[in-house]
Amino acid sequence: MKPIAEVRSKTVVLPTRDIDTDQIIAARFLTTTSREGLGENLFFDLRFDSDGSAKTDFPLNKPEATGCRILVAGKNFGCGSSREHAPWALLDYGFQAVISTEIADIFRNNALKNGLLPVVVDAATHRWLLDNPGAEISIDVARATVTLPTGAEVEFPIENFARYCLVEGVDQLGFLRQQIQDIERFEETRNWKP
Repeated sequence: MKPIAEVRSKTVVLPTRDIDTDQIIAARFLTTTSREGLGENLFFDLRFDSDGSAKTDFPLNKPEATGCRILVAGKNFGCGSSREHAPWALLDYGFQAVISTEIADIFRNNALKNGLLPVVVDAATHRWLLDNPGAEISIDVARATVTLPTGAEVEFPIENFARYCLVEGVDQLGFLRQQIQDIERFEETRNWKP
């Protein structure tokens, strides 16, 4: 994982509620175990018509969405199945964070384990973000705050271990590998060996 201490970007707004993991990345695109290339199929059935042409009114297809690394989503984002490909697709597309008032637990856990920051904010902050697409905001991962262009600073919940892993750029296995000398020292003191 790449370390994420701060995410500063304009936002792209997808206000639809209950976007499930099949809408994020449809099952027909899950024929790979690679994380690369999934971004081109992100929100495919929402972004494209049946003939493959881009829907000009879809938020990610608008020119101002280019380069945005923060997705502001409707309530209950990431519900549905537990496919890990959903955060992979968002990351491959270029997003580093998703903001909503509610993010499904399984999606949130998969996102955190893969380096995508799920941010849950209060309803008033969410409403402001929905009403101001393209707003440049800053997310400080270590402090767990979102700073709006108005200067308002909003805290969001994040588990300490998940925050550590994001800031350090390590996954759970990477964290354990950092502790290998302590683990080996401990194992040497145990009497269970033959």
